[in-house]
Amino acid sequence: MSPSPARRRELLATAAEVFAAQGYNATTVRKIADTAGILAGSLYYHFDSKESMLDEILTTFLDELWARYDAVLASGLGPRETIEALVTESFREIDRHRAAVAIYQKESKYLSVQPRFGYLADSQEKYEKAWLGTLERGVSDGAFRGDLDVRLTYRFVRDTVWVAASWYRPGGQHSPEEIARQYLAMVLEGIASGPHQET
Repeated sequence: MSPSPARRRELLATAAEVFAAQGYNATTVRKIADTAGILAGSLYYHFDSKESMLDEILTTFLDELWARYDAVLASGLGPRETIEALVTESFREIDRHRAAVAIYQKESKYLSVQPRFGYLADSQEKYEKAWLGTLERGVSDGAFRGDLDVRLTYRFVRDTVWVAASWYRPGGQHSPEEIARQYLAMVLEGIASGPHQET
């Protein structure tokens, strides 16, 4: 009899919370099992290692993120609308995968040099190209200020969006869409071109 997919997802969610709180290296299989309320040996019925659990947590998050990002990037939106959509999808992913985002932020530099997790560096490179390309397109077609440092802007937007995983709690006062709307109102007025721009 194979383990149920629902139980597997439940155990991965528990493992993700423990990894996010304690760090990957400090987390033991026993700690995950204790938190899940099962024996450590029972966890091996579902996963062959702690590394396998982490791999599945991160690939699930990144596969979903890229499915949504790719849909935005293929939709033919203008640069400003593309940034708005990417930011909104980012906050939705934080809502769905907060612990995985926290793990990615803390562990990706260490993990990406390991062959099993090489896809983390590939994802980061693809992410950077998508955002830089959109910002550059916005500068060249006048949607964003001509003096915009796109690399600095990219880093600012990336860091300020994803750090939300450290304080955001699903089911809180604001929906991911509302947080994205407020965030975009603050950021885009600073990079948009238009009559309000100081000379």
